[in-house]
Amino acid sequence: MTSLLSMMELFTNYIVEFTTILLELFGVMILVFTALKCFLEWIRHDTKVRLNLAQGIAISLEFKMGSEVLRTVIVREWKELGILGTVIILRGLLTLLIHWEIEHEEKALKEHS
Repeated sequence: MTSLLSMMELFTNYIVEFTTILLELFGVMILVFTALKCFLEWIRHDTKVRLNLAQGIAISLEFKMGSEVLRTVIVREWKELGILGTVIILRGLLTLLIHWEIEHEEKALKEHS
């Protein structure tokens, strides 16, 4: 029975680690793609470049926050949980600020049109 539990725990750790890395990779890919796309929009003097960049950053942060939340499954010590909680709070605050920026940018674009 103990062997089965150990195997299940090991299997869960592998799945969580793999999924965490995958979510982090998705976040990085979205951020890089958005940055390149917005750079091209900036060169063309597109008025929506700030809005598109903020939306891409927000989506990227959502993936990275998802990986951090998933990482809480395999935390072993209180110190790790504290660090992880701090990272989640900081990323959450960044996401809120970016969403606030998106709202104001959308309002500014509507007034400009």
